[in-house]
Amino acid sequence: MASLALVLTLLLLGISTLQAEYYAPSKNYAPSTTKKTMNVIDSCWRAKSNWDKNRYALADCAVGYGKAAIGGKNGAIYVVTNPSDDPVNPKPGTLRYGAIQSKPLWIIFNKDMVITLKNELMINSYKTIDGRGAEVEIAYGPCITIQHVSHVIIHGISIHDCKPGKKGIVRDSPVHAGHRNGADGDGIDIFQSTHVWIDHCYLARCTDGLIDVIHASTGVTISNNYFTQHDKVMLFGHNDNNIEDKVMKVTVAFNYFGPGLIERMPRVRLGYAHVANNRYEKWLMYAIGGSANPTIFSEGNYFLASKSTQVTKRESKNGWQNWKWRSSKDKFLNGAYFIPSGYGTTNPYYSKAQSFPVADGSMVPSLTADAGPLRCTSYKC
Repeated sequence: MASLALVLTLLLLGISTLQAEYYAPSKNYAPSTTKKTMNVIDSCWRAKSNWDKNRYALADCAVGYGKAAIGGKNGAIYVVTNPSDDPVNPKPGTLRYGAIQSKPLWIIFNKDMVITLKNELMINSYKTIDGRGAEVEIAYGPCITIQHVSHVIIHGISIHDCKPGKKGIVRDSPVHAGHRNGADGDGIDIFQSTHVWIDHCYLARCTDGLIDVIHASTGVTISNNYFTQHDKVMLFGHNDNNIEDKVMKVTVAFNYFGPGLIERMPRVRLGYAHVANNRYEKWLMYAIGGSANPTIFSEGNYFLASKSTQVTKRESKNGWQNWKWRSSKDKFLNGAYFIPSGYGTTNPYYSKAQSFPVADGSMVPSLTADAGPLRCTSYKC
């Protein structure tokens, strides 16, 4: 009877099961060999055997606020063959040359490679960076900036050990190269941009944050990523006085916040975050925090506490009791606890296209078992 109930639950959620491998370049996270449950994003494209013949199908599979991010769906395939980098005059075949083009492009890689950028990578609108079929790392130098653009997808890339950028000229389109003051050392910096989807990436050990969503960026989904070994993981909202961030709406779903993380998973200022079906494991300070009266809906997450049992932290001495922070269907273990506050709804008010089924937190270890870059073959991913 119990197994029948589980099958019915999976059918209602629109998800399926499969055996899959997990790729973690840090070599410190062992892949699970147990049967896994595909979440609604993965079941949209991974269940198809010919994923490599129709890479563009991925663009239809986002959920939440980043649903409209089509990336390079309407463009040609661009193949990265050369891991070298020139921030001012990039060569054809390099990642930067494809990323700065004005036309839509779906960027893939012809082999495994480690790309050490000489300065921050400025990504133009309507681009997909798709690491499926190769083990691709952006590491040991400045990393990714998504600024004043829209419709960007980053999928299946390992981004780690990112360093601050240098002051100097960086090209951001075929016709423009401008002076930059030097990136902070974030893994991915989303600045005044819309329709962005970050999926199945590995992020760890950067100088600043792993992902920042700031300066009125909105329409963002962060899903299926594996985060580890970092202090301040994700910041949503530049500072408490940056009122333009009130428009910010971010979906955080199906991610695995693994060992060695301290805080900000995420920290939210002013805007709205729907945090759903994520796995939190042994954070050291807090999991979800914020300041300046953000709205946070924690739904169906799995919180396995270690030294710290507090899930929530509010950067305010008074007034926070009116902030709308809610928990629903969350699973709390080892003494983990969530302090709710405020009155009124925290519903994300998704459109029909954006909406997705959120499972009970007890199912999250299975739903997030393949977080991070997938090791894909030509017939299975």
